[in-house]
Amino acid sequence: MQKVLAALQKLGKALMLPIASLPIAGLLLRLGQSDMLNIPLLADSGNALFSNLPLLFAIGIAVGLAKDNNGAAGLAGAVAYFVLNAAGQAVNHALQIGSFFMPAAGLPEGITEINMAHFGGIIAGVIAGLCYNRFHSAKLPDWLAFFGGRRFVPIVTGGVSLVLGGLLGTVWPTFQKGLDAAANWMTGSGGLGEFIYGTLNRLLLPFGLHHVVNTAVWFNFGTYTGADGKAVSGDLWRFFAGDPHGGVFTAGFFPIMMFALPAAALAMYVCAKKENKAVVGGALFSVALTAFLTGVTEPIEFMFMFLAPVLFVLHAALTGLSLVVCNMLGIRDSFTFSAGLFDYLINWTKAANGWMIIPVGLVFAVVYFFLFVFFIKKFNLKTPGREDDEETSSFSALVDDQGFDNIAKKYIAALGGAENIKEIDSCITRIRLTLVSNKELNEKDFKALGASGVMKAGTQVTQIIVGTKAELLVDAMKKYLPGHDHATA
Repeated sequence: MQKVLAALQKLGKALMLPIASLPIAGLLLRLGQSDMLNIPLLADSGNALFSNLPLLFAIGIAVGLAKDNNGAAGLAGAVAYFVLNAAGQAVNHALQIGSFFMPAAGLPEGITEINMAHFGGIIAGVIAGLCYNRFHSAKLPDWLAFFGGRRFVPIVTGGVSLVLGGLLGTVWPTFQKGLDAAANWMTGSGGLGEFIYGTLNRLLLPFGLHHVVNTAVWFNFGTYTGADGKAVSGDLWRFFAGDPHGGVFTAGFFPIMMFALPAAALAMYVCAKKENKAVVGGALFSVALTAFLTGVTEPIEFMFMFLAPVLFVLHAALTGLSLVVCNMLGIRDSFTFSAGLFDYLINWTKAANGWMIIPVGLVFAVVYFFLFVFFIKKFNLKTPGREDDEETSSFSALVDDQGFDNIAKKYIAALGGAENIKEIDSCITRIRLTLVSNKELNEKDFKALGASGVMKAGTQVTQIIVGTKAELLVDAMKKYLPGHDHATA
């Protein structure tokens, strides 16, 4: 189970690389529309990125999974994507016409196509990443030496993709029907589907697996054919393509991320000890403002996730409830990065009943504030500013004072030394680690180094939440870890 969790965490981290291309795609697409700047150059450029997201997934995931993030893995990802889709489509056609040979008159009418969409990109990226890690140092006979090493990766990836694509061509039609049925159920379940998704989205956050669920909902659930005859899939992409039913699974995040979680930060500030308010006030204001403007909420959530797990479960359930409420009120809105003010304003004219997000958000803010104050005081939870020992400076302040290299060395020491670190990587706000053992880790040591939380899954998989400078810290740490190439991190 621990190995499965570690593998899924790697996939979740790798997904962030192609997902990072969404903001520019969304900005270009939205700003180019006729109700905004009315510039086809912008709209068509953004549409080009959205239309090729499966390919971007294949390339980005392959690079993210590769041990040294080498570009050869990205090339292999593209090879895998094209071969996988072509092989799957060919086998699917062959099964429908009863022959692997093309009829003289071409494909008959009524032949259905399969669409692996972003799942195809993810599968291709995983194939390429695994093939790269396995074969990037392959040695061939002298007369084939030119094709050895990294050059061998796209070749072997193509072969594996051909076989797997053929297999997918036989099973994908059934899977595709099941996926469509699930999407239809979730969108027509009267709110249950939105509640389940919203709750799971938050509950999986500590494990870094929420991106896996998001990818299915955002990019694969549901299909919409626009006026141009082009079919698009996924709640997010359907919203931007003009589907009136798009945005059902994303609108409900705006009240939580823009209003509710900043209210939770205010509650933690109110509950802090008087002598500590000046210290924690700046940090809490910073994470609250980040959530409001950008929709990046992990810095707030990890402040109470492990200190008050009951509160976090309630937060997950309330997120699901927010999706239900927004759907009931006919609110349709979406985002290209996250549900913050920037995306809210950019999509103002495209959203349906978008103005109602503000009153709904204010109601959730009041609920969160009083809920947090009650639980923190009732159970004397040690949220920021309520610790028995003195709280140290924030991570950013420490970095400004000591520099990344010095902090990196201290983090390595707190992790048990370089010999205890098997794998290390970063996400938006956290350090992702696979350790020899995490049993001896002391959360107080990391809080003294500015971290806001530590998450352990089993005895090896570990995450440390430090904020949006996580990637820079990991880059600095890799300089002092044997076998890690910091230049390619």
